[in-house]
Amino acid sequence: MKDHSVYQEITEFLKSENRSEKKLSEFCCSALAYMLQVSEEVLDELDLDRYNTSPEGQHRLIPAVRNCRKAVLSHCGLSETESKVRLQDSDVELLSSGLKSPHCRLDTLSLRRCWLSEISCSTLVSALKSNIHLRDLDLRDNDLQDSQVKLLRDLLESPDCRLETLRINGETIRAKIQKTCEY
Repeated sequence: MKDHSVYQEITEFLKSENRSEKKLSEFCCSALAYMLQVSEEVLDELDLDRYNTSPEGQHRLIPAVRNCRKAVLSHCGLSETESKVRLQDSDVELLSSGLKSPHCRLDTLSLRRCWLSEISCSTLVSALKSNIHLRDLDLRDNDLQDSQVKLLRDLLESPDCRLETLRINGETIRAKIQKTCEY
């Protein structure tokens, strides 16, 4: 990182007690995501709601999930008053590329109320087949269609699936105990 002021701003942000009060620019979010990805330390939790930035800034933080243990992307950065806005397929593709990385250490992922499309669900399921670390996936309140639930059920039945817990539509499915999923 050649711009020392950006590095300094991010360092101060990370040391701050009240991170949610300091607004991060989109550029700083990109730089922060890069710093988190190349860090030797694995971040315990990345919760996008805790970063005071624009939806585009949150989008730029998504690649950092590959170097954290828990990622919370719930509500997709939407306030309670905003209507249903889907997590874009491109966002899920970006997230899925991180999940496919052999360096990904994510073990918990929450995508509550992200209104996943069928394409996004399929992309996510494909990535989860090659991810060996993710154990807990929360997809509650996504208004999943029957075809999406079938994709998830097929994932749970796959020998490649490492998920232990899948939460959908208010149900918790323990993958190793219950191999079927009721909608």
